[in-house]
Amino acid sequence: MKKYIILLILGLIWGSSFILMKKGLEIFSPIQIAALRLFFAFLVLSPFLYKAFKNLKKEIIFPLFLVSLFGNTFPAFLFARAQQDLDSSFVGILNSLTPIFTLLLGTIFFSVSLNKKKIISILISTLGVLILCFPQINHNIMFDSAIYLVIFATFFYGLSINIISKYLKDLDSLSISSISLFLISPICVFLIFYLDIFSLIKENNAQRSLFYIFILGTLCTSIALIFFNYLIKITTPVFASYVTYIIPIVAVLWGIVIYEEITSISLLGGLIILIGIFLLNNKD
Repeated sequence: MKKYIILLILGLIWGSSFILMKKGLEIFSPIQIAALRLFFAFLVLSPFLYKAFKNLKKEIIFPLFLVSLFGNTFPAFLFARAQQDLDSSFVGILNSLTPIFTLLLGTIFFSVSLNKKKIISILISTLGVLILCFPQINHNIMFDSAIYLVIFATFFYGLSINIISKYLKDLDSLSISSISLFLISPICVFLIFYLDIFSLIKENNAQRSLFYIFILGTLCTSIALIFFNYLIKITTPVFASYVTYIIPIVAVLWGIVIYEEITSISLLGGLIILIGIFLLNNKD
């Protein structure tokens, strides 16, 4: 039961992150948003670095570096850029490709076992995503390069999830999160000064956008990463990646709050996604 509660909490948090990014884009550029998001996340977890490095083994430094790149850095920049052209709810839906990449990469490169129940579960949840996706494509979305950015981001998420499960099982989730954010923090600091973000903050309404990015970095990145890395450790990479099937439900609901009406198609898609998730038994 605990794993499903964590899954739901993460879905609620990350499903809201796309709206926060959209609000940040009203003032800041995608690069600025990504740099600020990762920097705020690093600040929140920096008090835990001493203990994390104290227990750090040399052989897991490189896997942590890869998690920093594939699990944090690349997706943060790719998602922020994609949302310049795509609706928040649609980006949340596309994010549901993560379990597919997690399963494929795990099976091909990380010796993850593949069984019929996992395949059926993913197919059912993907059907739900397609149902959610249909009205978005039908009314709002043109297939452009921004979609590829989200696809690449979900590929990197799938890779990072498998790396954590394979090589970082003995490291606690707080240490994984704090060290991986520390490794990217120098680049974030450089970008914040190089892009002259401080002068931009003085503009009208910039403080509000900065507040949204602060929430994005603290709650939706640092805190969420701790829960997510913990979920990977107590379950499997495939199960942990199922959080991305909760995200589109939350993202679509936020879209409804902002500019859309709720439809029977949205309810049906969300129900099918949940059925796919709960199809996995306790062993997953």
